Formats: sequence, C-alpha cells, structure tokens
Amino acid sequence: MQQFERDRPIVEARGLSRTFKDFWMRTRATAVDRIDFEIRPGEVFGLLGPNGSGKSTTIKMILGLLRQTAGRLSVFGRPPTDVAVKKYIGFLPEETYLYRYLSPLETLDYYGKLFGIRRQDRRKRSEQLLEMVGLSGVAHRHVGEFSKGMMRRIGLAQALVNDPDFLVLDEPTSGLDPIGTRQVKDLIMDLQKRGKTILLSSHLLGDVQDVCDRMVMLYGGRIRAEGTTESLLQDSERTVIKTSRLDQATIDRIEEVLRSQGTAIEQVNSPRQRLEDLFMDIVEQARQERLETSGATEGGQTAAFLKSESEPETGEELVEHLEADRVRESRARVVAAEAAKAPEDDGKQVLEELVKDEPPPVTRRAAPLPKVADDVDTSLIEGLLGGDDGDSPQRRDDS
Repeated sequence: MQQFERDRPIVEARGLSRTFKDFWMRTRATAVDRIDFEIRPGEVFGLLGPNGSGKSTTIKMILGLLRQTAGRLSVFGRPPTDVAVKKYIGFLPEETYLYRYLSPLETLDYYGKLFGIRRQDRRKRSEQLLEMVGLSGVAHRHVGEFSKGMMRRIGLAQALVNDPDFLVLDEPTSGLDPIGTRQVKDLIMDLQKRGKTILLSSHLLGDVQDVCDRMVMLYGGRIRAEGTTESLLQDSERTVIKTSRLDQATIDRIEEVLRSQGTAIEQVNSPRQRLEDLFMDIVEQARQERLETSGATEGGQTAAFLKSESEPETGEELVEHLEADRVRESRARVVAAEAAKAPEDDGKQVLEELVKDEPPPVTRRAAPLPKVADDVDTSLIEGLLGGDDGDSPQRRDDS
C-alpha cells in the first residue's frame, strides 16, 4: 500500500452522485450531485459545507457504508466496498458510540482485536494512545462516565489503533476544550509529517484553516469552491504594501515621503481574508441563486402548534373543550348509576356491556386420549382412575 500511495490518489471521485428515494422509487433528495475531487497522498484535505450539504453522505460513500447512485469512486485504487482496504483506514464519526461498561483500555483492546493485532501489540498501542490523548489517568474507568470531550478523545484513539494510512475525521474537535482542540490540530500536523493522509470535515472553520492543505466547499450537494488554502483565502480586491513602522506624518505623504526617508517597500501581495467570511459569502451566493439543498435553511416563524403560555384560546376552541369535558363527565355518571342499581348476583352485566365489543375468548378442546391396544392389561390404569370412593369401575360392577 505504501507503493500505491506514491503513485496514485488515495481517494478519487468522478461524477459522484447519491440520491435517496421513497417507497415508490421517487427521488426524495439529492445529497451529492456530480462532484469531482481527489485526495492526494500525504495531504490534509478539508471537506466543508453547512448542514445537509452532502459531507456526511460523501464520507459514508468513501467508507463503503453507502453505494453511489452514479459516478465513479475509488479508495486506494479499489472500490470502497472492498474489505481489503478497511485495515488501512481509521475513522472518527461525528458522534462517538462506545460500549459504556468498557474501560478505555478494554475499548482499544476490543478494536485492536477487530483488526487482528496481536495481544502484546494491542496492549502497547493502547497505553501509548491513551497517553497521547491524555486519558492515562482514567484508563480503568467505565467509558459511560466520561464527558463528551473525553469521549471524543477515546474516539480519536480508537481511530488510530490500527495505524491507518488514511484517516477520516468527522468533527474531531467537537466537544473539546481549547487545550484539546490545540492538541488535535497538533496531532493532525504531526501525523501528516509521518506520511498519513487525512480527510477532515468540520464546522470550526478556524481549525480547518490552520491544518488543511486543500479543501472543497459543498452546498446543495455540489462543489461551490475548491483549491488550496492560500488560493481560496487570497483577497484579489485589495493590495497591501508592507514597510517598516512609520509615523503618521510619513503615512500621510505615502510614497514620496518613503523615498525621502530612504525606506523601501518590503512586500506587496494580496492580503488574506478570514475563512469564515469566504464560507458565508459562498453560502449567501448559493442562496441568492436559489440552489436547492436537502439540509437546513434559514429559520422561519415558530410552528403554529407551539403557542406561548400567555396566548389565550379562541372562543370556538374554548367552547369545544368545555363541551368535550361535559360529555365525558355525563358518561361517567351514567356508568356509575347503572353499576349502583345492578343486583349483587348480576353485577357482571354492566361490565359485560362495557366490554361487549371484545372478541369472545378462545376455548381449547382437550386432546383425546390415545387408544389402548386390546392385549394391554388396563386394570392398573383403571384402578388409578377410580371414582371418588377410590374404587375402580370394575370393583363397583362386582359389588
């Protein structure tokens, strides 16, 4: 697999699409719509977009959990459903699902067994990973007692237990404190130096900006922007002239004063804008073009059935509620009166009226006794089945 990494992309998608259909095979939503991208060996690749833009669907197709509707997708040069490539992939899902009554050591040992790692190696890797994510002090506590941030840490450790060549991280810093966030970003850059290829999906745009080499931005299942971090964040509308520190008078006279002072322009380039600003501009432009998306949109009015406590009922609604209460009370009084008038020996009549719509009970017939052969002595059996006085039928006939 190392030789393959040097020659071809880790992930290659061409015309990749995924649609979801209803029971009648009608298209319900187009989650991914004809996208092209590739993830190159040794890079950190960012997958960005608002909720419902197709990020999770794309990740599931890369992992082989969903099949593409159209297009071509390969992972390590093979179909993503090929089981042989799974041992080279590590995955941290958006929500960490772990066995609550296992300790961190037992959790990592369990996942190590799934990859066929030897027992001695599993123990060594588990201890190193727990040290790396800062959970060595709670290695024997139940995972169910952990906070969300601690769960993310153990989830990251399990994604690395098989020493994967390709690491898929879906919201890795979700729930982490600033220290944990910084550690995760440092870990991503360190793994990249070790030759790992990483796919990072996150809503924390600052984190993506710090660690990603290239990225794509999705909206409505389509790629709206792609490229390197530098090219996407370059602001082509402005020019920055960088000089040594100048006083206000020198700034006012600009270039003529610079020449008279003997100060040269050190650098002229296009300044970078914030990734968050670019992200919101792309989303706003897509909304103005009225592109369809299966995800969340801008919030609207509160649902009609969610009334505030201070909002009074209308007159018609109040009358309907009072009428319904009156009918229920009237029925209850009638049933109580009939039950009081019924005689004690016939007290089941009212109950039978209330349950008259229920189906009659099913009666079972006793199975017939097996026939006894003619040559069998039945005197012992007849003796056991005698009458109330203990005598058998034969004895009663004789008497």
